[in-house]
Amino acid sequence: MTASTTPVIAARSPGHETGVPSPDATETADARVVVAAGGARCGIDSVEIARVERLVAQTPASELGRIFSSRELADSGDGPGRLASLAARFAAKEACAKLFPRELAAGRIEPADFAVERDGYGAPKIVCTRRAQALLDRARLSQIAVSLTHDRTSASAVALALPVATDVPLTGRFLYRFLPVRRQVIVGNLRRVFGSAIPDDEIRRLAQAHYAHLAQLLAEFLRFRTMSTEARRALVRVDNLDAFVSAFERERGVLVLTGHFGNWEVATVAGIQHYPEMRGRFHFVRRPIKPRWLDRLVTRRFDRAGFGVIGKRGSLDRIVARLEAGDVVVFPFDQYAGGSDGIDVEFFGTPAGTFKSLAILALATGAAIVPAACWREPNGTHVLRFEEPVPAVDCDDTSEAIRRTTRACNAAIERLVLRHPEQWWWVHRRFRPARRVRST
Repeated sequence: MTASTTPVIAARSPGHETGVPSPDATETADARVVVAAGGARCGIDSVEIARVERLVAQTPASELGRIFSSRELADSGDGPGRLASLAARFAAKEACAKLFPRELAAGRIEPADFAVERDGYGAPKIVCTRRAQALLDRARLSQIAVSLTHDRTSASAVALALPVATDVPLTGRFLYRFLPVRRQVIVGNLRRVFGSAIPDDEIRRLAQAHYAHLAQLLAEFLRFRTMSTEARRALVRVDNLDAFVSAFERERGVLVLTGHFGNWEVATVAGIQHYPEMRGRFHFVRRPIKPRWLDRLVTRRFDRAGFGVIGKRGSLDRIVARLEAGDVVVFPFDQYAGGSDGIDVEFFGTPAGTFKSLAILALATGAAIVPAACWREPNGTHVLRFEEPVPAVDCDDTSEAIRRTTRACNAAIERLVLRHPEQWWWVHRRFRPARRVRST
């Protein structure tokens, strides 16, 4: 599953486009959402074609794109079946939105966040906007399958959201039960993020999978020392490099917004080795690691790979100098920031102490903010992926500009966490206010 699309393979017949079987429901109505067997959500919607005909006739062409995507308008054609096709897509959008009734009522989602396109076989598939995909990820839904049908007067759609079942290695189940280091913190963080959107069994599986991830981190850290340069390069694939290159070529410096995703240090070192011309241009901002011998070991590994290491304390001038030189500064942004270093900004719905320095640097220097994350594939290889830049929010009130930019960065981190939640750093006490109120 990607961050922006949810593909579905489906069959097609005249007047009926389907990606799912008919739901096991005993009622019929114009619109509803039901919970199917196995926790799948099912949304149903029906619309009169005459209603869509009036909508199309009364809506200027420039505004029609706010209801239907350009691909939907093109796929519907210009022939006599155009209105029926648009009506079926309108019903599909409504059915998808009704999979999330609370968010729909709160205005956090709308039918236009879902679009119907065709896969390589001509069958319908649902494509989600960024905020719709975030809802799927937070509810641990793998995809939305869709079925469209119409007759001479009306069109109907069924949308089926399929849940994810986290696969847990034996190592994770063992550590969760017999070596539950910070288990209360891990489970508490998971509940805070996912809430009631997923069942308790899935919370437990995610926690167990996280323990397996931590064990894998240790094994990879030890094995990486003995690997050849060629083997390290083969270990990592770099995705969406164009997003990074475009920002780098502006020559105003790049702030890489990241966190503790996957095996970040291994994937970054190995991934950037694909591009020797970048040696000496990457600089990591990080806190010292405890114990000290481990910190020295990690620093030496970075030095040998051609990466600079910048301490978080008292490093502002050095960071600015690197950005002015057009270099890349990698900024882990998912840790708690207290005192004067942080401001309280929403993170997964909770005000949490967040570093304000990245927003200050971006606003002051014009450096691009490029999110990046890595994850481990089932075959043991790693993916290092760059995302599209996060625009800094500039306004007359400097404090508000810093707050809004910091919130935009937190939102980017949220999306990266939800992509592969078992591989984030759940052991960290992240959800704390920047300034604690002292009791009197």
